[in-house]
Amino acid sequence: MNKKGVLVVVSGFSGAGKGTIMKQLLKEHPDTYGLSISATTRVPRPGEVHGREYFFVSREEFEQMIDKDELIEYAQYVGNYYGTPRNYVFSQLEQGKDVILEIEIQGARKVKENMPDAVLLFVSPPSAAELKRRLVERGTEREAVIASRLSRAWQEAQGVEDYDYFVINDDLEECVQKVHSIIQHEHARTMRNHALIENIKAELKSFAEGE
Repeated sequence: MNKKGVLVVVSGFSGAGKGTIMKQLLKEHPDTYGLSISATTRVPRPGEVHGREYFFVSREEFEQMIDKDELIEYAQYVGNYYGTPRNYVFSQLEQGKDVILEIEIQGARKVKENMPDAVLLFVSPPSAAELKRRLVERGTEREAVIASRLSRAWQEAQGVEDYDYFVINDDLEECVQKVHSIIQHEHARTMRNHALIENIKAELKSFAEGE
């Protein structure tokens, strides 16, 4: 029996390592997970391929997708649209793939509104001090940018309670296994097994009636 996949929305502070966790999950379980690909109106960067990093569309095409309700969620950032195509996600879910969608808090809330059975998972380092250390040790950003990211992290922290799971990324491998376990246990929830439950109840009823 081909089980339907689970949509998992992953968010986290910049520097929490959520991108690394997602890549490791896909590497270790390629037949289990699919990574959702967003549509965007921004211009492709060198090396980016349509349908791999993003679905690159015109502003007119994107706004038509909005009008036709073809997006689970969308937002504007630095003058460009970004959104999650509904058909692409649903197609993978029907194939039994657990689809991972890595977006920020506002987008996660929109997904939950449109798809209440989506699983929201927030990734965090073990402490704020560790978050700052990771951002500093990247060595790629100025102090002002790091301060801005930490300020944004404080704002994001106000919405963590909206998530179903809060996962600490202290040891990468342990965190990957924890996330994998959470997602796979979601398949056992009664709300995802209504058809099977009803079939078993019908069979039991026939036994009880002596058929």
